[in-house]
Amino acid sequence: MTETTTKPIESSEGKSEDGYPVLPECGDNIDPLIFAQILEMDDDDEREFSHSIVYGFFEQAVGTFNKMEESLKSSDLLQLSALGHFLKGSSATLGLTKVKEGCEVIQICGAKGKEDGESKTKTRLEKIETTLNEVRTQYTEAEKILKKFYEAKKRRSG
Repeated sequence: MTETTTKPIESSEGKSEDGYPVLPECGDNIDPLIFAQILEMDDDDEREFSHSIVYGFFEQAVGTFNKMEESLKSSDLLQLSALGHFLKGSSATLGLTKVKEGCEVIQICGAKGKEDGESKTKTRLEKIETTLNEVRTQYTEAEKILKKFYEAKKRRSG
C-alpha cells in the first residue's frame, strides 16, 4: 500500500505550486495526484469532462453496492469477486484509494469461491460483509469531498 501526501486540491489560482489542479483536503480517501490527472483532461474551467466521469462513477458505485448486497444474500462469492474487481478498477482510476483497497479485499475473498467448504465460505462472506460496510463508508466520505469540489467550482464559475 502506498502512502500519499495530502495536498489541498483547489487554491484561488486553481493550481498548486507544482502545477497540478488542487482539490479540497482529501485525507487518505483520494489520491490527489491521480485525481489531478483526471482534472487535466478537462478542456475548460467548467470541469464538464471530469464531472461526467465522477458523477458517472457515483451512479455506478451505488448500483454495484446494491448488486453486492444481493450477492451477499445469495452467498455468491464468485459474483462478489467480479463486482469487487469491477469497482476496484473504477475507483482506482479516480484515485479513490480506500474504496479501491476495500474492493480488492472483496475480490480476493470472493475469488476463493466455495471450494474450501461451508465454514470457510461463511467466514469469507462475513469478511466481505464487514468490508462492504467499510467501503460504503469510505465511498460516502470520498463522494462528499468530490461533490463539494464540483459544487464550489460551479459557484465560482456560475
